[in-house]
Amino acid sequence: MIAAYAARFADDAVSGLEVGSRPDPVAREGWSVVDVRAAALNHHDLWSLRGVGLRAEQLPMVLGTDAAGVTADGREVVVHGVIGGVGTDEPRSLLSERYDGTLAERVAVPTWNLVDKPAELSFVEAACLPTAWLTAYRMLFTSGGAAPGHRVLVQGAGGGLATAAILLGAAAGLEVIVTSRSPERRERALALGAAAAVESGARVPRVDLVLESVGQATWSHSVRSVKPGGTIVVAGATSGDASPAELTRIFFTEITIKGATMGSRDDLAHLLAFLARTGVRPLVDSTYALADARAALGKLAKGEQFGKIVVTP
Repeated sequence: MIAAYAARFADDAVSGLEVGSRPDPVAREGWSVVDVRAAALNHHDLWSLRGVGLRAEQLPMVLGTDAAGVTADGREVVVHGVIGGVGTDEPRSLLSERYDGTLAERVAVPTWNLVDKPAELSFVEAACLPTAWLTAYRMLFTSGGAAPGHRVLVQGAGGGLATAAILLGAAAGLEVIVTSRSPERRERALALGAAAAVESGARVPRVDLVLESVGQATWSHSVRSVKPGGTIVVAGATSGDASPAELTRIFFTEITIKGATMGSRDDLAHLLAFLARTGVRPLVDSTYALADARAALGKLAKGEQFGKIVVTP
């Protein structure tokens, strides 16, 4: 089969990617092979190409954590990319960390990880969901406990996570405030349904919940923007680990800090139902053929996208 895989580690990430022939996945007990119809890119793919979470002896490794496709018996599915974890003998990992990922014509995953794709969603739309959209859903509703009328601060506009949080939050009756250094991205956030879009670091009304994925560059602003007793949900640190942690303010104002890595299979099923019922759809920035995966990763690495970049085998 044809796949996009990490052949070597590189500081610029993209030069370590190769697109070529890889062995077909083999079905085994408890696992299913899915014919991939669409797979979305994530920053996880770029980190993998830089050697984060992978060892040299694991290469070549097919990249990708998100996919939608069809099983051998014709079932249309969305792949939940978290393998193992709590309550299982399998250590928790994401596809492309221990097992080949989704940027391929076919992928093998535990059968339990397959969720039925609603007929209302296309394969391209469904493929956008299992990482960024699932993480946003879990941050807002499972970990963050957001309810209609709550005010939510989303640090950083433009990426898949922020886009998902705006669209999901607006559909659920939340007041979503987004930060960005880019005037263009702030305008686009407002067009998607954000209640306000402000310069990074600007003062905002105290919020019930902060979605934090930037880290060091925004952490102090997040801690100062959440109301006493509020919650900050952390799903990444793209600008580096927070320093200092501002522990005094956290304990004195009784702020709750929670971590989120994607979400559970149940979260994914609930997210799919949410989109099927409400008509909310992921914003797709662009689609590329699998053969052009390097160009797609290059666009992601430059930060030129607004919404998800999808590869179609």
